[in-house]
Formats: sequence, structure tokens, C-alpha cells
Amino acid sequence: MFDKLNMGNLGEMLSEVQKKSQEMQEQSAGKIYEAKSGGGMVHVKANGKGEVIDIDIDDSLLDDKEALQILLISAINEVLKAMEEGKKAAAMSMLGDFNPFMGKQG
Repeated sequence: MFDKLNMGNLGEMLSEVQKKSQEMQEQSAGKIYEAKSGGGMVHVKANGKGEVIDIDIDDSLLDDKEALQILLISAINEVLKAMEEGKKAAAMSMLGDFNPFMGKQG
């Protein structure tokens, strides 16, 4: 099982993993995630750093504090979930590209 794993290249492999991880973080930080709730009455945007960067609220909700709170919580939770799923997908992609048992590809 370990016959294709070259331990002499371990430092090189770790360096490559660090480089890919840094690239992934930079790419993720630049992505924008969006979520809506209440049929689009609340629209939230967040970046890949987990920072909410914009919230749009339909004027009709301004007189209904309880509904606004519920829809805002829902939209924020959805945008954070989308961001985490995006990070997981990027990490899985990175791990798929890095397989120390297969030797260097390409």
C-alpha cells in the first residue's frame, strides 16, 4: 500500500499542501455567497471570510419587527451554510488533487 509513497518527498508534499491551502483561502475570500428568505423579502450577501457584506430588506417588513427578525436570521443562516459548503467543496477538490500514494501527476 505504501510502496508508491516516497518519504523523501514529504517536505515537498507538505509545502505543496500549504501552497494549495493558501490559494484556496485567497480564492474563497473573494467569493460572494447570497441567500434570500421570505420569498426574497430579505436578501443577504457574505464573502468567503464569513463577513456579511450586504443586507437588503423589503420596506414592507419595517413595520413587522418579529417577521423581520425571523427572516433575517433565516437568510443569515442560509448564507453562512452556503459559504461553509463552498469551503468544503474547495477543500475536497484540493484533497482530490493531492494524493501522495499516486506519485506526481502531470
